[in-house]
Amino acid sequence: MKNEEFKVKINELRKKAMALPLSPGVYIMHDKSGKIIYIGKAKALKNRVSQYFGSQNNHPEKVRRMVENVNDFEYIICDSEFEALILECSLIKQHSPKYNILLKDDKGYSYIRVSPDKWRKITYELQKRDDGALYIGPYKNSFYVKQSVEEANKIFKLPTCNRKFPEDFGKARPCLNFHIKQCMAPCRGKLSFKEYNENVEQALDFLKGGSSKSLKELTAQMEEASEKLDFERAAKIRDKIAAVKKMSDKQKVVSVNVPDQDVIAYFTDSERGCFQVFRFTGGRLCDHENFIVNSPMGEAGELSQFIVNYYSLNREVPRNLTLDRELDDKEAVEKWLSEKLGRRVYITFPQRGEQAQLVSMCRKNAAEALAQIKGRTSREYSVLEELKNILGLKSIPEYIESYDISNLAGTENVAGMIVYENGKPLKKAYKKFKIKGFEGQDDYASMAEVLDRRFTEYEELKDTGEGFGRLPDLILLDGGKGQVSAVEPVLKKHNVDVPLFGMVKDSSHRTRAITGSGGEITITSRRSVFTFISKMQDEVHRFSIGYHHTRRKNAAFKSSLTDIDGVGEVRAKSLLKHFRTIKNIREADLAELENCPSMTHDSALAVYNYFHRDL
Repeated sequence: MKNEEFKVKINELRKKAMALPLSPGVYIMHDKSGKIIYIGKAKALKNRVSQYFGSQNNHPEKVRRMVENVNDFEYIICDSEFEALILECSLIKQHSPKYNILLKDDKGYSYIRVSPDKWRKITYELQKRDDGALYIGPYKNSFYVKQSVEEANKIFKLPTCNRKFPEDFGKARPCLNFHIKQCMAPCRGKLSFKEYNENVEQALDFLKGGSSKSLKELTAQMEEASEKLDFERAAKIRDKIAAVKKMSDKQKVVSVNVPDQDVIAYFTDSERGCFQVFRFTGGRLCDHENFIVNSPMGEAGELSQFIVNYYSLNREVPRNLTLDRELDDKEAVEKWLSEKLGRRVYITFPQRGEQAQLVSMCRKNAAEALAQIKGRTSREYSVLEELKNILGLKSIPEYIESYDISNLAGTENVAGMIVYENGKPLKKAYKKFKIKGFEGQDDYASMAEVLDRRFTEYEELKDTGEGFGRLPDLILLDGGKGQVSAVEPVLKKHNVDVPLFGMVKDSSHRTRAITGSGGEITITSRRSVFTFISKMQDEVHRFSIGYHHTRRKNAAFKSSLTDIDGVGEVRAKSLLKHFRTIKNIREADLAELENCPSMTHDSALAVYNYFHRDL
């Protein structure tokens, strides 16, 4: 769509949006072909929908792309925001719009199965069948399900064989599990159904509530039995408590104070996003999942969409849901989850303490999942995100260019440019510059010249998207406010909108702060960012000063050669290129000197005589 046509269409859609009622409802965006590309809900339709067709500069990239494809929209008025949430979820499932967050079904998940027989057995299954059994789950971590079921059966001495009860009572001797005290052996026919069923219920409590809840309930049962002087039953329960504690010691306990809850966090690198879900039961992490979305979350309501979609896939709703950000429609989502669970669900957004640490851990895992796709590490992702937040950038700076000037009293004035991509040096993109615009020492003018040449190249190569044809996400100059001020007019001249900052050193030549047009930002207290910037500043300094030393060395070589009659700049350069060092030139015979490009017999003889005049 051409720019003028787009503006006309946006104005038409905004005019239509301004006529919407201030009522809760669902809005449905269509493209030119009439296909539904986005479905959203709103507390006030007019306010929400009209925002799409205002200034595009305030929208994330995903929203801008969606708006560019909107040709028309329709809406459905609801009585409440809660009804709008339910309708939105239903329509998203029905139409699968391109720009909505969609989750796959639960195929491939694991379940805990409780058989429908009177003498029930507990097993783990990879598929949910329509066989009348009770299925608990689904869980993504099949290893956790298998391990938990095995633990429960061992602790509460439940049979894992294929024998059926009461049909197989007394038909065969008990197996090895009975003799090693891992099965109560109902096959002997000596166990009451009441005692067997009590153990099954305790095992289910252990699986559903975790070890801490199970210990609490078993302890209460043991104390009750002791009060009734039923010491035999109390002793059996005591043995179960000991077994639960022993098994709990082998488990990785994330935090003893964690209630039964789910933690959801989100991370994006501006190209993709990842939702991470941690599921906690009884003080331990029992399952985790991550969901990669191809376009980053651009709408405040998309987290609500994810939550509703996630718990619509036959997953158990937790009593507590902890998130890494606030929901605009928290009350509606809480109500939906509460109705699904059958009791009150609480959504929280912790800012400090143990719960905030859990959210942070969950978010780091989301970053790690996203990092693996691009071959990074979560540490590199985290430092880039922290840098983004410190500098107030719109997106994570994946492609960073850094510049430094090097000279000696204004001679051999040069600059070096290094590139970091995804938090790592991209050495094939490094560039060297020889200052050409003036003689003498002027670091500000030198920096301005280098950036001017760099973005002149960009204008010629931008269609390629490679090398100088690619815009950086961030420019870091080795220097303070003066360097930044010198380069800002250059960016304006080329109409380039790239964040620009300087890297400031202290009196000991150590990185101290980052400076921009708004002042200095201290980074010494931000360990990861401080280390990252320090390494980058050291690297660009090493690269630029290395180039400067090479230039000075070559100049010294050339000056000694140009003292020879008949040898000028061209022949001196040719000799150095051919022989590599002055020593090699000195040791060459006349024939070797004559064979060097650009040399004649007379010039070769002059060079030979120059280095052998004292012999």
